[in-house]
Parts: sequence; C-alpha cells; structure tokens
Amino acid sequence: MQRKLAAILATDVVGYSRLMEADEADTLARLKSTRENLIDPKIAAYNGRIVKLMGDGALVEFPSVVDAVTCAFEIQRTMAECNAELPKEKQLEFRIGINLGDVIIEGADIYGDGVNVAARLEGLALPGGVLISGTAFDQVERKLDYGFEFLGEQRVKNIEKPVRLYRVDPRTPVISGSRKPDGTRRWIAVAATVLILIVAGLALWQRFGDDLVRPSDVASQSKMALPLPDKPSVAVLPFTNMSDEAGQESFTDGMTDDLITDLSKVSGLFVIARNSTFVYRGKPVEISKVAEELGVRYVLEGSVRRAGEQVRVNAQLIDALTGGHVWADRFDGNVADIFAIQDVFVAKIVEALKVNLTTTEKTEIVRAKPDNIAAKEAFEEGWSLYLRYNAKDTAAAITSLKKATELDPEYGRAYAALALAYFRVVESLWGKELGRDEPYFWLGAQDYVELAKKYPTSLSYTVEALRDVYQGLAEDARRNAGRAIASDPNDPEAHIATAWALTISGEPAEALNFVATAMRLNPNYPSHYVLARGLALFAMGDLKQAAEVFGEGVRRNPDATALFLPLSSVLAQLGRREEARRMLLKFRPGVGQKGLENLPDTLHLSFKWNHEHASVRERLNDGVRVAALPLDVTITSLEAELETGNPFSQQYAVKRLGWFGAAAAQAVPALVEALKVEHLRREAIEALGKIGPSAGAAIPALVALQNEALVGAYAKDALSKIRGN
Repeated sequence: MQRKLAAILATDVVGYSRLMEADEADTLARLKSTRENLIDPKIAAYNGRIVKLMGDGALVEFPSVVDAVTCAFEIQRTMAECNAELPKEKQLEFRIGINLGDVIIEGADIYGDGVNVAARLEGLALPGGVLISGTAFDQVERKLDYGFEFLGEQRVKNIEKPVRLYRVDPRTPVISGSRKPDGTRRWIAVAATVLILIVAGLALWQRFGDDLVRPSDVASQSKMALPLPDKPSVAVLPFTNMSDEAGQESFTDGMTDDLITDLSKVSGLFVIARNSTFVYRGKPVEISKVAEELGVRYVLEGSVRRAGEQVRVNAQLIDALTGGHVWADRFDGNVADIFAIQDVFVAKIVEALKVNLTTTEKTEIVRAKPDNIAAKEAFEEGWSLYLRYNAKDTAAAITSLKKATELDPEYGRAYAALALAYFRVVESLWGKELGRDEPYFWLGAQDYVELAKKYPTSLSYTVEALRDVYQGLAEDARRNAGRAIASDPNDPEAHIATAWALTISGEPAEALNFVATAMRLNPNYPSHYVLARGLALFAMGDLKQAAEVFGEGVRRNPDATALFLPLSSVLAQLGRREEARRMLLKFRPGVGQKGLENLPDTLHLSFKWNHEHASVRERLNDGVRVAALPLDVTITSLEAELETGNPFSQQYAVKRLGWFGAAAAQAVPALVEALKVEHLRREAIEALGKIGPSAGAAIPALVALQNEALVGAYAKDALSKIRGN
C-alpha cells in the first residue's frame, strides 16, 4: 500500500439539487462550461491534478498547500465577478474545502483520512467560500496575505480527533493573520461553527457518477430541425438587460441587433435573423435546444448593464455541439464607446471561428452605424416594433423611426426602415386601419427610398429593389437586390426581394431557391415570405402546392391579411369555391355580393409582373372573381345563359367563363359560336385565350379573325396562349 502527504481540495456546487430541478440541462451545460473555461485552467496553472469528478463535485490533489489555497482563492474570486453579471437563477456558487493529510494511492485514485477531511470541510464551507484545516493553515499562515478566521475545532464524521477550521473568504479578503485563539474566543468560534453546521445541513452532497456531461448538455446534429450550413452558423440570443434603470430594454436589444447586423455582413458566416432569435427574449433557454431549433452550431449570448453613461457588456460564444466556450469577453466603459466595442467583438468572434473579415465587410459594418446614441435607441425601438408585422405596431414603428431621422438626419438605415414600413402597409392593405389610403403610404415610401439612397446601406439596396418590384422593373430589382446580398449575405429580406424580382420576370422556379434561403436564415419567418413562396408556386402553375403554402401561412398567422386574396384565388381555381368564398368574407367581413365581385378591381397587388408575364396577375385576379361569384353560378349555368339570355347577360356569361380558365374547357364550343356574334366577339376571344391549350378546337376560328382590324390583336394573343407559345 503506497502512501504520501498531499494537499487535497474538494469542491461542489451550492444548491445543486434546486438548480437541477429548475433546469437540469441548462445547469449541467453551465457547470461544464465553467469547469472547462475557469476551474480546470486554474487547477492546471497551480500544478493541481483532478483526481475525479463526481456530478457537481471534484477532488483535486496539489503538491503544495500554498498552491491549493491560492488556486481556491482565485476560483472563488473569479466566480464572484462572473456571478455579479448574472441573474440570481443563473449564478453558480461553489464550496471549497482544503486539507493537508496522508493519503493512500491506488492507481490514479487516492483515499484515506486526508481525503475524507477535505470532503467534510467542503460540506461545511459557506457558499463562495474556502474552508481549510488546521494542518493546511499551519503551512500557509505566513506565506499568503489572505484573511484567515479561526472557527474553532469541529468533530467530523469518521475522523477520530476534532479538526481545526479556518475560513478564507475571497470576496472580502483581509490582510490579517489569525493565531490560535484563547479560551473565550474558542467558545465564540464553537458557536459560530454550530451555526455553520445548521446552514450547511440544508445542502446535500450530490453524486451523479463520473460523467460530467449528459446528452442534454449539448446539441445533437441528428435532432436539428434544419441541416447545418456548410459554413460556421451562429444564432445571437437577445442579451439580458441587467440595468437597474428603467427603460434600458431598447438599448440592450440594440446591442443584440447590432451584433446580428454586423455579423450577417460577413460572407464566411451563416447568421440567423433577429426575428428568429428574439422569440427567446426574456425566456430561460437551453443552448442545445436553441441550436437544434434553429439549426446552428454556435450560439452567442450575453448581458448588458447600463448606469447613466457607463455600460458593462459581457458576451460569450458557445459551441452547442460540444458545450464549450469558443470565445468570451467583457467591456466596461462609456456608452459613447459602445459602437467601437461592437466592432471589436465582431472581429474577435470572426477570428475565433477562423473566418476572414474582408476590407469591404469592415467598411460595411462601420458605415451602417450612426453617431447619435439617442437616434440609435429610437431606431431600435422602431425596428423592434416593425418586426412584429402588424398594423398597430407598424404605426408605432413609423413614429419611432421618424424620431431617429430627426435626431440624425444622415441615418440611412432609419430612412430605409421607414420605406420598408410604408411598403409593408401597402402590401398588407393596412392603410384604412392606419387612417390613410394605400397611395399615401406608397408615395411616402418613394420619398424615404430616395433619402435612404443618399446614405447607402444594405437595407437601402433592399428597399430600392422592392420599389422596383412594385413598379414591375424586374431587371432593376435584381440588380439592387444583388447589391443588398453582396453587402449583407445573411439578410433574408434581400433574398426575398430577389425572389420577387425573379417571379415577376418569369423565373418563379429560381425564385423559390431564394425564398428557401430567406426562410433558412429566418426560421420563424413572417407571412410575407409565405406570400413570396406561394405566388412563385402559383406562377409555375402548381395550384395544389400554392394552396397548401397559403393555407399553412394563414393557420400560422390568422391575421396575415395579405394571404387571404391569393389563397381565395387558388382555392377557387381548384374548384373549392365554398372555402374560397369564406376566405373572401374573412378578408372583408360583412361586405355584400356586389362588394365581393368588385374586390379585384378596387384592390391592387403592390407588385407588378413584367408585361410579357402579366397574364399571371390576370389569372390571380380571375380566381378572386370566381371566388366572389354566387355558388349557383357554374360553368353549366353560364353556358345556358349564352343560349337564352339577353345580350347584356350573354356578355357577362362569356367574360365569366374566361375567369374559370382551363376548368371551362367544356364551354369551348359555345364560345366558338359566340365568336360569330359581333358584340360578344372580343370577350369570347379573351375567354378562349384564358382557357389555354384546352381550347384547341377554337384555333381555326381564331386564325380566321387574326387579321381583322378590331379584334385581330386579341385573336393573335389568344392563339399564342392556346398553342403554348
């Protein structure tokens, strides 16, 4: 049996059962991270050897008592600093006991009274404190400038003689050596020890085997909702507001948003959009769950404490697949320096992930920031409101964003955000709800686009692209959206703008790829992404899939009014007219039959297809017209109307048959007959064109009309559609 004299350090976590009961996975992840990044390095620095890990506890051997006590002091001091920046429920506190004694060596393990005393002292130590035995104190009392408080002698389990106890408190170090006390002090110390024992008795020594990390501590790639990108992927969680002052949430959110915005400009990274990370705001989260839900490897979290013009920011980047820290840093200083420290954080994160930050990317990151802190706070308030995507919050967002531009007249991103908000009102048909008609917001958006162009940012290129889309300028839209993506490759809105440009120019299949990228960057995507995807599918002629996309979008967000009309149109064209009509009535509750039938003519989509692809828009409107028809108006009833009705009703019947498109193929013979009637000829030609290839029987009659002065151009257009040219 081998023996030796050794300094033994025993430690465990205070209130570990309570922490585990509250959030087991998060507690284990934080404990693992603390050990890897704080405790283990300090043990190594002071020549310690970890003998074993025991759930929340550890047993460490040192060749020197001085090293053991100094290491314990440094651990507790650093933990106190870390905990000062965390809410109470997130704090980890350790007890540490140290003894110098004889131990038995068995392989890599050690046993004996020397170990048992250290373990008993750790159980008696105060949270955040260090308790050492008399044998250890005798070796360090003249070698360390710490405050040692004698707590008397205490009998501990399975140890024959009482053990002298000395407390070292790293949070309030006092440079004063204590000697062995006289009799009076001994009684006081014994009383204090009894009190300590009562408190310590409330804590249980937890044992969870030798495994420190459980499967729930780290993310599982197989459980990820989305596949990991082929580049470093990052989600920035909303920073915790630790400020004592009220109203600092916008400042804290702004810090988070800036980091997301800056990191997203780095082409070598894949960065999740703010919309998808802010769903975790104010909630206890598990890093592993965030990573699995968003499909990322790295998660950045932190806290902000502001007091007047002073601010402290803590941040740490965690590898969710290992649970370890990749990078961590803290900033203390003046609020005026906050933008500079953001740049430093971004540079260090990029460096930690081994990604190159180009000169252009550095320029883009700096260019988007204002000089005025108050303007930045107003912007953050407005941007946060805008991203809720509803009429009421959009109105409030506009007010805050205008304030930002008043405080900083050169704030390009704020002008771009205002343009985006105005465009959203037009697209979502919120004008009446906001007290103005849509043209007012359309004109306002134009003005803000021009102002944003004077102070260009990636967002200004995005709003330029959207304006081009709304005007049907597909090539201009593609060019500006491309500039936006080049400036900010992780901006989902830039990808959506590109998708629109492709859809209106006749490339909906390619547009779907950009919509998919936007949805991947922003997994908790808003309803206008659904609109872009659904209309691309509609343009391709995939009505069934378009109906599923629009329907799911409405179920996901019942207030997504911009989806109601296209969903109604698609359902009608699929023959699901009752559902289509209900959707129209949901869009305009209480409106009469005449009002329903006038909907396509009184409302306009905010985007336009290129001239050669304008038939897609007409097909969309025709579906709404069919949805608005009384359910007893059918293709068969319209054919009958053609034969027996008066000229006026016959003309309506021909036009309505065209609204049904390919579904009206059975009416082709009746429409060919209508070509012989002069006052029905033009409407009949257009109806046959809308029926498309199924109207092949009408080709000879249309060929005979293609050179006539009044209807020749319409006949040629119909022939082109029927022949699929």
